[in-house]
Amino acid sequence: MMVFGIDPIVLIASLMAASTPILLAAIGELVVEKTGVLNLGVEGMMITGAVCGFIVTMETGSPGAGFVAAAVGSALLSLIFAVLTQVFLANQVATGLALTLFGLGLSALMGQSYVGLKSPSFPAVNFGPLADIPVVGPILFNHDPMVYVALFTVVGVWAVLRYSRLGLILRAVGENHDAAHALGYKVVRIRILAIMFGGACAGMGGAYLSLVRVHQWVEGMTAGAGWIALAIVVFASWRAGRVLLGAYLFGGVTLLQLNLQAAGSNFPVQYLSMSPYLITILVLVLMSAGRRRNALHAPGSLGRVFHASS
Repeated sequence: MMVFGIDPIVLIASLMAASTPILLAAIGELVVEKTGVLNLGVEGMMITGAVCGFIVTMETGSPGAGFVAAAVGSALLSLIFAVLTQVFLANQVATGLALTLFGLGLSALMGQSYVGLKSPSFPAVNFGPLADIPVVGPILFNHDPMVYVALFTVVGVWAVLRYSRLGLILRAVGENHDAAHALGYKVVRIRILAIMFGGACAGMGGAYLSLVRVHQWVEGMTAGAGWIALAIVVFASWRAGRVLLGAYLFGGVTLLQLNLQAAGSNFPVQYLSMSPYLITILVLVLMSAGRRRNALHAPGSLGRVFHASS
C-alpha cells in the first residue's frame, strides 16, 4: 500500500536507520547530563567521529574498525572538554562551543585527502527466516549492526540508570555533587568517564553518517545533527526511553521530507529541507513554556561547577 507515493513499511524501516546517528549522540549526552555536566560539543564530536571512522575504514577496509576508531577518537576529543571543565573548572558552555568549532576545523583538515572516496559497505545482520516475515521482517530484521547497537545502548543506559548501583551513583552526582562528594564518591572521575562515554557514542553516531548513510566523507556532513541530539535530551526530560521516541520523531521528519521530495511533492523543497530544524525549534519552545514542570526532571547540578572541598 502506497501513501502519497511512499511505502509505509519501507519508510518505517528507513526511519530506524536514519535515526541511529542522532539516537547514539543523544543517549551519550543523556548520560553526561545525568552526571551534571552540560557538553555543547556534541556536533564537534560527531564530525570528528565521522572523519576518524572514515579514514580508518579506508585504510583497513573494515567498517567495524572504523566505528571503533570513531569512538576512540571522539572520546579523546571529549577528554579535552573533561579536563578543561572538571580539572581547570572552565565554563562548560563556552568550552563546549569551542569543542564544536575545534572539531569542525580538525575534521576538515584530517579529511582533505579523502574527499570523493567511497567507503566499503556495512552489510546487514543476517536473521535468516525472520527477515522474510511480512511487515515485521523488513522493519525489524533487515538492518546493519549499528542500528541494533544503538537500540541495545538505549536499553542498557535505561537499565543501568534505573536499576543499578552505578546508575544511582551517576544520578546522585548529577543531582547534588556536594552531597555525593561528602559520601565519598569521586565526582570529577565519574564525570570525566561519563563525558568520554558520551564522546564515544557521539563519535559512533558521526561515523554512521560517513560509513553507512553516505559512504563518503563530506566536510560538515553532520549538518546540525549534534544540536538536534542536544534538543532531544531536553525534549526527553532526561529519560532514556523518551530519547528513543525523540530520535525517531526527528529522524522521521528528516526522512519524510526526503521521501516527499523524491515522490515529486509540489511543496517547496526549501520548506521541506528546513522542516527538521523548525520542528526542533518548535519542540524547544513548547518545552520552555512548561519550564517549571520540566525543571523537576533536570539534574540539580546540571552545568554547575564542582569545587572539591579539602
